[in-house]
Amino acid sequence: MNKLDIFKNGFINENPILVQQVGMCATLAITTSLVNGIGMGVAVTAVLTGSNIVISALRKFIPDEVRIPAFVIIIAAFTTIIDLVMHAYTFELYQALGVFIPLIVVNCIILARAEAFASKNGVLDSTIDGLGMGAGYLLAMILLSSIREILGNGTILGFRILPEAYEPMMMSVQPPGAFILLGLLIGLVNCLSKKKKAKKA
Repeated sequence: MNKLDIFKNGFINENPILVQQVGMCATLAITTSLVNGIGMGVAVTAVLTGSNIVISALRKFIPDEVRIPAFVIIIAAFTTIIDLVMHAYTFELYQALGVFIPLIVVNCIILARAEAFASKNGVLDSTIDGLGMGAGYLLAMILLSSIREILGNGTILGFRILPEAYEPMMMSVQPPGAFILLGLLIGLVNCLSKKKKAKKA
């Protein structure tokens, strides 16, 4: 697999949220605004890429018997760094994301990529895989949080884009709305994927 295919695999073909449907807890909980979605997407991408690089570099030195605990410690170290950086420089966003920043440690996407890819491939390929998966996660977060903010508040990034007379769809910024909108996005991706496969056939 060439470098572009590795990136495209995470960004489109195996998008963590829209295709694999993993790491959904934070996706549903904090995507009430685009700022939150971007913040969480960037944080996950940073932890995913950093942990992929270190795990790939150390893969020949980590015994099989302790590889999962070792992966978790490496992921936890990067999560702590992101947590402290956000606390220092983006305090409002840090408060908005709350407990979901430390919970990046147990995000299925990160541990899955460590086990399935970084522990078996070189540093460069693992870096590209981390960036591709992270970009795919960020894309899904941006799509979902944009739709929820527009429907729920009539704004995007805090700027009003719908008329003052617009009656906000409050359900879209509540848990049921998150499930429904994410389901519609996944359905759209599945539909486009089936059409693409049919075209190739």
